[in-house]
Amino acid sequence: MKARFKTILLSAMSVIAAFTAVTYTSCNNDKCKSIVCAHDGVCKDGACICKSGYEGTQCEIVTADKYKGVWNVFEKGTYTDANQYQISIDYGPDPTRMVINGFHNAVNLPVTVNISGDNITIPQQKVGQYVIQGTGTLKYEEYYANHGTLTVRYTIMDTEDGNKIDDYGVNAGAPSVWSR
Repeated sequence: MKARFKTILLSAMSVIAAFTAVTYTSCNNDKCKSIVCAHDGVCKDGACICKSGYEGTQCEIVTADKYKGVWNVFEKGTYTDANQYQISIDYGPDPTRMVINGFHNAVNLPVTVNISGDNITIPQQKVGQYVIQGTGTLKYEEYYANHGTLTVRYTIMDTEDGNKIDDYGVNAGAPSVWSR
């Protein structure tokens, strides 16, 4: 009788140990079980990996939303006087590109920029009579969603004015400051 009780007790303990091990292992191995990543982000090892153009712990932030809107520009180039004007930034053809309207207070055609997190790149492009290129860094006000400052360093060459280059903090001059 003692041997039979011992066998039953040993079998019961083995079943409980096996069940506990399976449960513990399955719970700990699936770190992504309760994580939902927005905008087609993918969970890996308990963290979301976001597609380009999205950010946040669960890819919930559309990066372009931080840039979209009207910005007040304050700048002084290497050959232009101090100037203040407004530009607008709007969505581009995909989540990593945007369009600037009113650039340099002279360019009447849209200027395309690439965005990645808090950085913009103005790839070299000919827009009308101008050749433009540069970079910028965004200081985004997280708690005041429609506020921030973009510090933009760029050059603009006027092909109809003797290829004169106006520099805004790339090689000379001060960076252009955009705020809202």
